[in-house]
Amino acid sequence: MKNINIKMLAFFISGMLLSNACTDDFEAKNTSPNNPTSISAQFLLTTTIERAVDRMWGSNIRYERLNIDGPMCWMQYLGRNIYGNEGDDYTIQLSMYNNTWKSLYNDALMNAQRIITISAPEGSKPHTNYEGAALVLRSWVFSMVTDLWGSAPYSQALKGTDAVAIYSPVYDSQEAIYAGILEDLRIANEKLVIGGPAISASADILYAGDILKWKKFANSLRLRLANRQAAKKPTESRAIMAQIIGDPATYPIFTSNADNARVVHFATRPSNNEWHETMVFGARTDWNVGKTLVDKLTALNDTRLPVFAQPVSGTNFAGIPNGLPDAIATTYLNSASKLGTFFLSATAPSVVMTYAEVQFILAEAVLDGDITGNAQTYFANGITASFAQYGLTVPAGYITNLGPVSKASVMDQKWIALFGQGIESWTEYRRTGLPVLPAKDSRAIFVNDGVLPTRLPYPTTEQSLNAVEYAKGVALNGADDNAKAKLWWAE
Repeated sequence: MKNINIKMLAFFISGMLLSNACTDDFEAKNTSPNNPTSISAQFLLTTTIERAVDRMWGSNIRYERLNIDGPMCWMQYLGRNIYGNEGDDYTIQLSMYNNTWKSLYNDALMNAQRIITISAPEGSKPHTNYEGAALVLRSWVFSMVTDLWGSAPYSQALKGTDAVAIYSPVYDSQEAIYAGILEDLRIANEKLVIGGPAISASADILYAGDILKWKKFANSLRLRLANRQAAKKPTESRAIMAQIIGDPATYPIFTSNADNARVVHFATRPSNNEWHETMVFGARTDWNVGKTLVDKLTALNDTRLPVFAQPVSGTNFAGIPNGLPDAIATTYLNSASKLGTFFLSATAPSVVMTYAEVQFILAEAVLDGDITGNAQTYFANGITASFAQYGLTVPAGYITNLGPVSKASVMDQKWIALFGQGIESWTEYRRTGLPVLPAKDSRAIFVNDGVLPTRLPYPTTEQSLNAVEYAKGVALNGADDNAKAKLWWAE
């Protein structure tokens, strides 16, 4: 639970930095305010998690709402009933990619790096568990960065305040970034010591100081990324999966929904869920639930539908097609289902990773021949866990009616289970081409030559302030800097 007002804490931390820079002491005046020597890791941990999770889940700032205006629409969970050019028609607003990049680097990654600097053995306050947790967070955020853009500053990033500062960091290839992240997650698992120094439960808004759950998150995330690159690096990926699956005592992973990585928010602002802030407090009614999702769940008699969507009347649900011009889209405002009240609650969780996802990863890995095991069992476990997230049980005959397990059925159910996690679902679609999405509505008008975006363009700040390395980064992706270039892990 968020046991403290996290956004006010972030403001407090910023104030501390500024106040420490303003002193009559000459030495203090000439000490970098970005050098984290006077802030403890526990305060930085809260703001690192909050900034990363809020940005991943949505952001409440118009033209920056990447998740709900972009991937949640592109993956046809939601559709816009007005202002379709804010994402639903594949338009990617300039501030969406500029400010998402800025926030992930300047807020989430820099704060994670500060924790690592402080908590490392040679740091001002050595603490193996803060260091390990920060390594997990840094790895997760870097995985988002590279999965959104492709190549990106990684090995030389976050060094602007080092003794030998780097202000124009090189871009690393996505393959190299994945290799670095996977190794960091292995190290993080070693750094995190059960029974070691405590992490503040109130500061840790992800796991309340539970080190075992942090280890499970590290290894589950490592499974996600190994699976994602498996088609490109099968030998390395299979070795990682075998190591984790073969030694659960050393490499624990999620074993139930109790392990899910998520932030549960306060009912009061400004620590409420970002969707509540936008759609309830901000009174934005621009979204309805997508026709593709409603049709799929209706056909399956899936009882998650009343959680994801509100009925139009009685028990009747209807969805909005994507990419409609405003004149047509506005007619769906009250004739298509609105987002379910569960997700509109101020205290609704912002979800990073779940046990259900891990089970679907394992099912896919078995089907692909990357691990041994029973794909059907993993598949059923994933479905059961997804229903259980919402206090539901799987309807009788539901799994049987899906037929024999296949990669297509795994990815189909994974798509349903990832509702809310639009960025993750979009990444999996770009990797596999699954689930197969229906033909576009004949009335829809899309930009980007009708191509569902494959990546975000690099921010204009990189083009102007880091032009030489930016150009090399574009070349590493092997295509122009646009939303049609496929990323390295695409199968």
